[in-house]
Amino acid sequence: MSYKTLQSNPTEAALETWRPSLFTGKQDGNYLILGYSAIDTKIIVLAIILLFLCLVAVVGNGIITATLGMNWLLQRTLSPCDKLLVSLGASRFFLQWVVLCRNIYVFLHPTVFPYNNVLRFLAIYWDFLSAVTLWFSTWLSVFYCVKITTFTHPVFLWLKHRVSRWVPWMLLSSVGFSALSTVLLFMGNQSIYQNYLRTDGQSWNVTGNNMRSSCEKFYLFPIKAITWLVPTLIFLICMVLLLTSLGRHTKKVLLSLSGSQDPSAQAHIKALLALISFAILFTSYSLSMMLTAAGIFPSQEFRYWVWQVLIYLCAAVHPFILLCTNHKLKAVLEKGCCSRNEASGAAADDHL
Repeated sequence: MSYKTLQSNPTEAALETWRPSLFTGKQDGNYLILGYSAIDTKIIVLAIILLFLCLVAVVGNGIITATLGMNWLLQRTLSPCDKLLVSLGASRFFLQWVVLCRNIYVFLHPTVFPYNNVLRFLAIYWDFLSAVTLWFSTWLSVFYCVKITTFTHPVFLWLKHRVSRWVPWMLLSSVGFSALSTVLLFMGNQSIYQNYLRTDGQSWNVTGNNMRSSCEKFYLFPIKAITWLVPTLIFLICMVLLLTSLGRHTKKVLLSLSGSQDPSAQAHIKALLALISFAILFTSYSLSMMLTAAGIFPSQEFRYWVWQVLIYLCAAVHPFILLCTNHKLKAVLEKGCCSRNEASGAAADDHL
């Protein structure tokens, strides 16, 4: 069914709005042909699971942000590592809300033009928050690598004494790089949308599709690839160095101690698990963005929702791994819970 047909028949347009993501979609010639009219319950189930995972991720990152943020306000200071953690938690927190809104909109309006006003508005926040989240994660891995690794090379020793004072510049540079890439991507999206308007709303025809594909392939995708690949490569290099160093040190600790039940050995194992989970989440997330930008997982297809569920399963689990393995986060949380319980008990005594 062509775009003009949908425009001329509002009732049919309202019905078709719900179909392609819920129903099979096929590309035939120059127009999108809608599939059969039986509801695909698998996609509905996956969409509900995705909604739940996004909410879990929002809660987890919200706890990290609120915990460290309150600690920052109360003590008027925060360690460089915690500044990176609270920045990462806050960016993830807001990013999850944008992802939630975008997926709900795509689910309800699967045939809508990909660069319409709503999706372009959400794309501004998604492009910025996804880029800044990648950079915050990268700088956190750089900080961990420099501070934790036991390499004795002069470069590492020089960095150990200076990396802490570079944290504010790391955060500012992340915001700057992300804002620049967001502006460039917005210009590309705006160009596609303006051409869509000039063709009288028929951007699914040959001319519109070719123009959109050319802009996506030769302008938008290279910008996204550079924006995401640079922090990803830095992150992976630092994580390989960090896991190598920590793995060797953990092996020495396990050999020198009585067993893996020793507190010191358990601490090293937990640190390794936390870093591995961090690396898996980061790699899967950046890979997801690259594949989606390349058009390998169109939102009309079932595999898109399967992939989204897998990615955001990692995103939902990782904040709670941080809460369980980070001693400072655990201490602040426990202190906050104790203070709340004491306040509740005092209020109850006063009432009695």
